Amino acid sequence: MESFSALIKQRRSTRKFTEEALTPEQVEMILKAGLMAPSSKGKNPWEFIVVEDKDMLRLLAGSKEHGAGFLEGCALAVVVLANTMESDVWIEDAAIASIYMQLQAEELGLGSCWCQIRNRVTAEEADSNELIRRLLNIPYQLDVLSIIGLGHKAQERKPLDEEKLQWEKVHIGKYE
Repeated sequence: MESFSALIKQRRSTRKFTEEALTPEQVEMILKAGLMAPSSKGKNPWEFIVVEDKDMLRLLAGSKEHGAGFLEGCALAVVVLANTMESDVWIEDAAIASIYMQLQAEELGLGSCWCQIRNRVTAEEADSNELIRRLLNIPYQLDVLSIIGLGHKAQERKPLDEEKLQWEKVHIGKYE
């Protein structure tokens, strides 16, 4: 990418991926980005589970009623979780790590999409977090925030249109 501005303009959610696997170097760079994300008081409460197994990706695709199906077709997924007992702002810290990984993926020319897990339920109304905890043997002190699906883009999307920015949502000095 030419600049950070170009990177954030180009990064769009990708829900359709090719069959091509990611290289170990690409995976390492994406994980490094997550591990370098800032966190409150430097506590780094997040942890990541990398899932490449197609059967497990299919199970994760059913982890919530809507919006997780794309996980079945991604090359790999990173389950983003954090220690809820270590930080009162684990949600914010894990969210920052999630987007760092997505921005790194875009810089590598890869696609990604966030799958929200926290406060979501399956089609059978079971808690999505609890389902994933059982599937991946996650200890009790860790909760799942999101799953980031990653892979090679099966289709390109147009960059964000700056003409559609909602400048009316920016307030100077006070809310007016």
